[in-house]
Amino acid sequence: MHADYQLHGDVALITLNNPPVNGLGYETRAALMGALAKALADTSAKAIVITGAGKVFCGGADIREFDTPAAFQEPNLHTVITALEQSVKPVLAAIHGTVMGGGLELALACHYRIATPGTQVAMPEVKLGLLPGAGGTQRLPRVLGVEVALNMILSGEAVPSERLAALPGQSLFQRLSASADSLLDEALAFARDVAAARPLPLVRARPCSHPQGEAYFQFARNMLRPSTQNLPAPLHCVDAVQAATGPDFGAGLATERSLFERLMATPQSRALRHLFVAERAATKIADVPPGTALRPVASVAIIGAGTMGSGIAMNFLNAGIPVQLLERQPEALERGIATMRRNYEAQIAKGKLTPEALAQRMALLRTTLRYEDLAQADLVIEAVFEDMDVKAAVFGELDRVMKPGAILASNTSTLDVNRIAACTQRPQDVVGLHFFSPANVMQLLEVVRGGKTAPDVLATVMALAKRIRKTAVVSGVCDGFIGNRMVEQYLRQAGFLLDEGCSPQQVDKAMEAFGMAMGPFRMSDLAGNDIGWAIRERRAIENPGMRYSPTADAVCEMGRFGQKTGAGWYDYQPGKRDAIPSAEVAAAIDVVRSAMGITPRKIGAQEIVQRLVFALVNEAAHILEEGIAMRAGDIDIVYLYGYGFPAFRGGPMRYADELGLFSVAQAMQRFASNPHADPAFWQPAPLLSRLAASGKTFN
Repeated sequence: MHADYQLHGDVALITLNNPPVNGLGYETRAALMGALAKALADTSAKAIVITGAGKVFCGGADIREFDTPAAFQEPNLHTVITALEQSVKPVLAAIHGTVMGGGLELALACHYRIATPGTQVAMPEVKLGLLPGAGGTQRLPRVLGVEVALNMILSGEAVPSERLAALPGQSLFQRLSASADSLLDEALAFARDVAAARPLPLVRARPCSHPQGEAYFQFARNMLRPSTQNLPAPLHCVDAVQAATGPDFGAGLATERSLFERLMATPQSRALRHLFVAERAATKIADVPPGTALRPVASVAIIGAGTMGSGIAMNFLNAGIPVQLLERQPEALERGIATMRRNYEAQIAKGKLTPEALAQRMALLRTTLRYEDLAQADLVIEAVFEDMDVKAAVFGELDRVMKPGAILASNTSTLDVNRIAACTQRPQDVVGLHFFSPANVMQLLEVVRGGKTAPDVLATVMALAKRIRKTAVVSGVCDGFIGNRMVEQYLRQAGFLLDEGCSPQQVDKAMEAFGMAMGPFRMSDLAGNDIGWAIRERRAIENPGMRYSPTADAVCEMGRFGQKTGAGWYDYQPGKRDAIPSAEVAAAIDVVRSAMGITPRKIGAQEIVQRLVFALVNEAAHILEEGIAMRAGDIDIVYLYGYGFPAFRGGPMRYADELGLFSVAQAMQRFASNPHADPAFWQPAPLLSRLAASGKTFN
């Protein structure tokens, strides 16, 4: 059953029972309606309490039903809400844990609401490119006031129940329970108190207005427009809440429904819903069952106190996990600790951290110069220079000193995890944990599964990623894994565009207009151009057939390694990150073109975007076919959280699906006719060709 029915004396208790979040899919809606009918027919039941099984009241609609007939199959959510509102017996929502989206809309249809302190309350639909579509934009302003309700709807963020209950004049919660343990008893007593009360209070009957009227809503729109150019949902949220201030509740509902349906059809919402599902799918590994026993991780050791090592350490300190930090020289340890303190102090200056929290975190940190001091750590992460010989030496030491069962992880961004594992006598304990820079900020974690990585190691690090608030995606072993293998092709095409006539700023401008957080040349300057230079030198030995624009090497030979040297593809002023077009780089590009015999041509923004994005897509298709990535959605998550791909486009694979793979393949064939753009690369990958020919998609 998806809704349980019990009679507690003269109160009927209906418990939503659809784990893990009691989502309001069709079966749950039908079961709830059946239980409600039973309660209404039961003459001994004078009142009704609705609650949720497990740790949450209700997480809202089942997004898996969106775009399927089940979403509209009767009883739909509107029907359920109307039935609750029209109940002739008082209905009380006993809310705990989490109440979001459709779950909150369901609670608003009840006559009374009691919640536990600490309950997380949210209308997160805007994060899916939608607005609350079952009366949320009409009822929430009536119980919280227009401004509070609109801010909640626009942010999509959760607010603790006690903060909302403290607002003057609010009627979202009539009571807060003393504790989670007492919620049910208090709810049953509350229901008995109001069993005879008539008329029954209806949220829809409450007045709704704002003292500034139209001027307030216009101000809200003006504030939103600069940051929502590619996202129609926020402005539609304003329109819907404004409709709640009209004289006719039914007309407001109709406006909300019309706007919701309009948003459902937008590519932005389709993209955001895809990412929502993809992020949750990324945690599932086919051959690692959900119940796999995890290895304990009570302490962590990190090798290397540089930028990456110190950033990685902060993630664990933030989660309350003790860290030992190892370096070869005391001075390096001091620099690493100073870096961490600066990062934390910057958070304090912004009001995001208290001095007391800083003290607590730094108290969890220990430093050492000796490998032997790390022996009892449950997890050790190597974050040293990206060189196989260096990493091999580190793992030889770790194999010697670490206790049996410890997880040995490498933060490598490109190197062969199987070769690293072979440096130990315990390859089953070795895994790649590729943190993205800056490691204390970036949300993505590539978990690289070696050929002999044990299933429980994989399950443990995936669970640990969640604990340290990272989004983890599993990758197989190949040069560059998922993200960097793809970005290499992206950067190669960016270099060829320079050869053919573009400037760095023209390419960056086109990609940033597309929605990328940074264009390829600004990104390279931030990461350090010497990193790419080292990779190209390695490629020249390992894969001499791989061709690059000569300009990138020319820039590095001039000592222009990016922001850290004050000059890269752009010029930088001391202490500032503003990218200033460089006459020196423009001259270097001209020299390269002349040496190659290329007459520059005008290249439009559309060609720039297609060549760079489709380069990602084509390489990703190879990655999928090779089994390096488990799902196309995993690749989209990597690019969303690791490379600043615009969420409203859903990731490179989803974007290609939206355009149509047949059109993508045709564009690649056009690019293949350009001798300067690496014609061999532009042969569509076999998987892409097959999907395009059959009218299918990646996702």
